[in-house]
Amino acid sequence: MSGLQGHPARVRDEVARVREVVARLHAELPRWELVVWTAGNVSQRVVVGDAPGPADLLVIKPSGVTYDELTADSMVVCDLDGTLVDGDRAPSSDTAAHAYVYRHLPHVGGVVHTHSTYATAWAARGEPVPCVLTMMADEFGGPIPVGPFALIGDDSIGRGIVETLSGSRSRAVLMRNHGPFTIGRDARDAVKAAVMVEEVARTVHLARQLGELVPIAPDDVDRLYARYQHVYGQGDSAPVEPLPAPADAPLEDQESTR
Repeated sequence: MSGLQGHPARVRDEVARVREVVARLHAELPRWELVVWTAGNVSQRVVVGDAPGPADLLVIKPSGVTYDELTADSMVVCDLDGTLVDGDRAPSSDTAAHAYVYRHLPHVGGVVHTHSTYATAWAARGEPVPCVLTMMADEFGGPIPVGPFALIGDDSIGRGIVETLSGSRSRAVLMRNHGPFTIGRDARDAVKAAVMVEEVARTVHLARQLGELVPIAPDDVDRLYARYQHVYGQGDSAPVEPLPAPADAPLEDQESTR
């Protein structure tokens, strides 16, 4: 089906570009051994107006298609209710979760879900990954939190992601008994976070087998995070700020994240 004819040419051009980007980034998931068979997905927001808003679109992989079959043309386009707008196949079963994140966190431009082995093992235990590595402090600004158990198919997973990451600097959440979801400024940023969360989950697991973990002092975590976000690299990316409480959260939930 095609539902893009009513959009301006610049939006159609951006959808075409994002389809190429998202198709290419899906190849990174098996390359980094973050997925098996058809599991996992990458999406990116397509901003329709002058700023992110409810009329935006998202590009995501189709459901049940193997990674070596994915092309730019096979990517599907949905609105932020998760409804198919353009594409020949059904969208990923996680589309409702991605859409919920984009609806409630306008500054998020990319979402990734994997079943990477070590991060998913921590999710199976329902246990956060403690911040005992400078890499974790740099990238996530603290521990990797655990989100609630939620069934696939509606926006329950998305709700858990937003609620868990509200007020957090982490760009990764371990959804209990499921696996990691990561967010970013765009899909590439979220893929990087997915690679990094698996790396730190593996390293901390191995360290724990050797003995007691040594946490990093909170003040040092803050310093490491600030340096990495504001100084490290070539100055071509904006820092990731703590996420606000979701707009439709109960007042007591909003208060608890401040």
